[in-house]
Amino acid sequence: MDTQDALLARIAAALDRMAPPPAIPADPAHGHWFGWDGAENTGGLTSLPPARTTPLALYKGVEAQAAQLHENSRRHALGLPAHDILLWGARGMGKSSLARSVVADLVASGHDIALVQVMLPALASLPALFRTLAGVERAFLIFLDDVSLGADAAEVHALRSLLDGGVQARPDHVRMIVTSNRRHLVPRSLSENEADAINLRDAADDHLALADRFGLRLGFHPCDQETYLTICAGYAVAHGLAFDPKAALTWAAGRGARSGRVAWQFTVEQAGDQGKKL
Repeated sequence: MDTQDALLARIAAALDRMAPPPAIPADPAHGHWFGWDGAENTGGLTSLPPARTTPLALYKGVEAQAAQLHENSRRHALGLPAHDILLWGARGMGKSSLARSVVADLVASGHDIALVQVMLPALASLPALFRTLAGVERAFLIFLDDVSLGADAAEVHALRSLLDGGVQARPDHVRMIVTSNRRHLVPRSLSENEADAINLRDAADDHLALADRFGLRLGFHPCDQETYLTICAGYAVAHGLAFDPKAALTWAAGRGARSGRVAWQFTVEQAGDQGKKL
């Protein structure tokens, strides 16, 4: 080996020593909170710290939705028949946080269930995730948050196949929770090509076919003033804060919306103003 080759070999060895060791994939048999990014160098599955969640009693205006989501997830945790779930509707009304809160409540009650959050760019790798979870005998909920797909997106057909009838459909002990601002996950309007179709009903039915794969579809609607104030008051009591309804309404007016998210943001503001931690 000449001098140049020896130098290159030493540089390569030094870089190897400096490089971090390969990430160890998380063990899906242990833990309750996971993330999936589909990356080959990490094995795709990573452990996450326990999610910060809101007690279910503080969800106001969506009690019926919370009860149905909890019961379906409880059945799944017990190995009983359960549905894939679509939570759709108004922004800030608790779709995403409720999914995490239900799992946290079940875990606190002693149920063996885990939540795996998947970002939309990793959707194509879901078959690999299903293979990872297939041999682990416990209940899993795959969580896709804030999904909004184009009418012609390849993800639409992929997700339909994974939910129902495809060769790579999810295992029986795996169910999916998907949240979206869109009731059917895809736009209501037809594309130009579809508008020229001979049978417009066929094009529209194709759009609805994805949402139809979810056995449980729960709608979340904008809250009225009374519900908004009830949410704010519940947060105030839970965190020992003084509550001023007029201030809560002024806060909502400044944001042009009333929702559970706006109520929590008002609570954060009030806690800071009153010198209390949340």
